[in-house]
Amino acid sequence: MPQITANGLSLEYEDYGDKSDPVILLVMGLGAQLTLWPMELVEALVAKGFRVIRYDNRDIGLSQKMEGARAPGMVKAVLLKRLGFTPRVPYTLSDMAADGVGLLDALGIDRAHVVGASMGGMIAQLIAVEHPERVASLTSIMSTTGNPRLPPAKKEAIEVLTRRPESLEEEVLVAHGMKVARTIGSPGYPAPEERLRDKVAHSVRRSVYPQGMQRQLAAIIADGCRRDRLRGVSARTLVIHGEDDPLVPLPGGIDTAKHIPGAQLKTFPGMGHDLPVELVAAMADAIADHAHAV
Repeated sequence: MPQITANGLSLEYEDYGDKSDPVILLVMGLGAQLTLWPMELVEALVAKGFRVIRYDNRDIGLSQKMEGARAPGMVKAVLLKRLGFTPRVPYTLSDMAADGVGLLDALGIDRAHVVGASMGGMIAQLIAVEHPERVASLTSIMSTTGNPRLPPAKKEAIEVLTRRPESLEEEVLVAHGMKVARTIGSPGYPAPEERLRDKVAHSVRRSVYPQGMQRQLAAIIADGCRRDRLRGVSARTLVIHGEDDPLVPLPGGIDTAKHIPGAQLKTFPGMGHDLPVELVAAMADAIADHAHAV
């Protein structure tokens, strides 16, 4: 798969569809590789007349790693933020937003429909805030404003996501990844065991880099609440959220839509913090209709 220099970094990306079609840029979430965007969704969007680009964020997957950069621990970072201090972090969500814009620059793309999931939704929001001229439309999926007063993640979701695997052996990593997926995934659309195992194993064989996730989490904490910034978003916005999300509860999506002028909110019963294949057709329709309406 191709790599390209964007914002001074080497980013891994994949490019699908006709080069003359409108571009959809897919931005993935915390510690997640580009492969977490289901190919079924990519293909559905291409079939609807879009050129679709997905990429690995910095510090994850096959993109450049920020080797040696130290991030504060989660407890320390949260405490500093609550005391009114911004923790010192290796990079920020704004830096990651600039990576996405840098990828567009490197590919010669002026504007894109930016679609982000989870932390990728936060990054997509900041692309719309800080680089409005590059955003044809914004879709924020299972994300939030960062408002600390919103309901927190369920305890079991936080615990499984922050727990380190006992070793880096493939079998251990696959078992850990499956437990994470089962804990935060969609209760209404549980993935069949074999399909989930194959998906997690493919991700493990592609790349394992837990240090990147720690630094990305620090960037999320340091960014804080985006409510005031989101009020300045001018791009047509769609907010998609699962009604049964244990990691970013539904109020996070509601708060996002509330603070972006004119944003539309679409929720899915039974959807947790993942992109189940059973909802791909409905999501593709929502994203494509939203983008075509611009």
